[in-house]
Amino acid sequence: MYGQILDSVRGLRWRARRPSRLAMPGIHQSRVRGTSAEFTEYRPYRAGDDLRRVDWKLFARSDRAHVRISEERAVTPTWIIVDASASMNFPEGPGSKWALAQQLTVALVAVAHAGGDPAGVMVAGHPRATIQPRARRGAVTEVIRMLHDIPVAGASPLSACLALASRATPRIAIVSDFLGDLEETMRVGREIIASGRDVYALHVVASEEIDPPGSVSLVSDPEAGDVRRSVTSRTRGGYLQAYADWREETAARWLASGAAYRVIVTGAEPVGHAVRRIVHS
Repeated sequence: MYGQILDSVRGLRWRARRPSRLAMPGIHQSRVRGTSAEFTEYRPYRAGDDLRRVDWKLFARSDRAHVRISEERAVTPTWIIVDASASMNFPEGPGSKWALAQQLTVALVAVAHAGGDPAGVMVAGHPRATIQPRARRGAVTEVIRMLHDIPVAGASPLSACLALASRATPRIAIVSDFLGDLEETMRVGREIIASGRDVYALHVVASEEIDPPGSVSLVSDPEAGDVRRSVTSRTRGGYLQAYADWREETAARWLASGAAYRVIVTGAEPVGHAVRRIVHS
């Protein structure tokens, strides 16, 4: 399964949405101006400029001193935060939201890694399930192994992981169904974006949530087993409208915050296609 997915994202590059503040060599535009080989423009010499940046050949031809301005390239370290709460284990089996979240996470780590960007994974609710951002060989395999052993259960707040990840990296992706602490997660996300970092809100939705099978007569909250609701011809329409309104509101709020927001529905498209939509945001 992962072999096909990794083949489908080979050659993709996850472009940074804004210039990096780092000076470590990479493929992304940097806010740092220096003397790299990627020349961009000339400007007149000003007192205090480094004389090593003066183009002396141009000075000899024009009798005017100009400084070469070049654009540095840098890496963009990335954290991917994955939701492993009980609601992600729907529907049970290989078509679950959790299975899709695993595949998206592995593919995004592979794309970041291929571009030379250190990439790490943090599983909400599982403090030990953390792989620090790194660009070394074997990182993708390490992520696959870690995610395979994660129990999907309970409620896993995302906001704490998001706040922790924001201390070290300029790019954070959240892979979740956002059925948990959405308000607090959005609040932290807005603060991160305001500080000049990128947040990707990747909303994983099960096709069965959008259009429940007609055979379903009773549903329960996987994170609160005592919450049960009957599904009838009368209540079905209300559920469909409420869930559609919630998704629309969630999308509007993430986009208004400045996040790159994408909905990925189970079974709707190949994982490689979804990853292309994400990295080209």
